[in-house]
Amino acid sequence: MIMHRADPTAVIRALRSAAPYIRLYKGKTFIVKAGGGVFGDPAATRALIEQIAILHSLGIRVVFVHGGGPQLTEVTEKLGVPTQMIEGRRVTDARSIDATAMVLSGLINTRILAVCRELQIPAIGISGVDAGLIQAHKRAPVKLQSTDETVDYGFVGDIDYIDTDVVRKLLDNGLMPVISPLSSDMSGTLLNINADTVAATLGAALGAEKLLLCTGAPGILERLEDPGSVISYTDLAGLDTLRKQGSLADGMLPKAKAIETAIKGGVKRVHVISYKSADAILAEVFTNEGTGTLVVADVGKLEPAELAAGQG
Repeated sequence: MIMHRADPTAVIRALRSAAPYIRLYKGKTFIVKAGGGVFGDPAATRALIEQIAILHSLGIRVVFVHGGGPQLTEVTEKLGVPTQMIEGRRVTDARSIDATAMVLSGLINTRILAVCRELQIPAIGISGVDAGLIQAHKRAPVKLQSTDETVDYGFVGDIDYIDTDVVRKLLDNGLMPVISPLSSDMSGTLLNINADTVAATLGAALGAEKLLLCTGAPGILERLEDPGSVISYTDLAGLDTLRKQGSLADGMLPKAKAIETAIKGGVKRVHVISYKSADAILAEVFTNEGTGTLVVADVGKLEPAELAAGQG
């Protein structure tokens, strides 16, 4: 048998291109948030966590926050509890909060940990309830600007405080926290918190370098009806313009609010990318081109090379 050695040129070129980013981000904290849509597909779940494993192995301190909306909807409907979404946020009544705990902190969190074990990531599954990580209170009824209607979101929480020591101790010991967005108030009442909100607030509290929001959409769209109208980069002013012109709807509304929370809290860059795009996380972190939408405080402060490439 005659064997020919494969040409390593492409691999070496890729490593050389990625090396500056690896040096830049080693030891920095990234928050990666994935919506529940990806967890309905085992292959997509594994592909996503494989990318996170690479970040972890390169010395990036990764905190993984997950949602579980589609799975929660499936379970609650089987229990005869209708799903009610208002402006992209779920109403959680007394009958569905137990299902929320089962799905988020049980089913989804444990499945993620199982894939992490296969990929040899030393991961620890926790929720906002564990060690008082997320201190929250029950949201008061909210008056919607769009309809003037007052809505009671039920057992939904608003964050008062995040105890970063809980997460830092795990990271300092080489562990990757996998966080369910379930929390409770001081009396122990369970509360459901939007996972984007948890990721953004946690990122600000930890002084994270990046927040990566992995969603089913290819990024933030300029025109809702056109999936090809992905915005390469924008800033807080641009985000506000998109909201006013109606380009943000449904689940993108709480994401936009979370992005603002993260950036105003000190997170340097927020990336909205699709888990459906192959290696989207790696492309976003280790290339200028990226794959989705980059949001910063002010695009005027981006490097010329980043503006030319469309990402950063």
